[in-house]
Amino acid sequence: MTRVWKWNRPVTVREVLEDLQQERSIAYTTVMTVLDNLHQKGWVRREAEGRAYRYEAVSTRAAYAAALMNDAWSQSDNPAAALVAFFGMMSQEQRRALRDAVHIVQGPEEDPEQGAHGGETRVTPDAADEKRVEKPDEASGEKPGENPDSGPGGTGR
Repeated sequence: MTRVWKWNRPVTVREVLEDLQQERSIAYTTVMTVLDNLHQKGWVRREAEGRAYRYEAVSTRAAYAAALMNDAWSQSDNPAAALVAFFGMMSQEQRRALRDAVHIVQGPEEDPEQGAHGGETRVTPDAADEKRVEKPDEASGEKPGENPDSGPGGTGR
């Protein structure tokens, strides 16, 4: 599969063979058998091209890795503990990659490190002198309920 994923296009047995032969001696029939087995298992699809086939991966290597992780995680009787243990095994670089992936999936508005709106959380007194949590307005930079035209402490809205 590594060779099929490497090219990211349909490949022939001959192409895979020639690539593998740069590293070790291997028979054409061995490569053909492996690709046929991968086809029978649903890992690759193939199309006839003359007397040969062209093989193409059904999914990406990333999708395969994600499916493996999901399968392993779903086997746990305590998924949260499994994740904590998994994260504990990660290098700093892997943790950064994970953080980046979470940002992509959640989007900036759900960043757990910066609050729900991606800005700083402030505790400010309101008119009744109670403390409440406010987020800056993303578009204007104002605090909710604050009117810049009313001046400090004003109620210009």
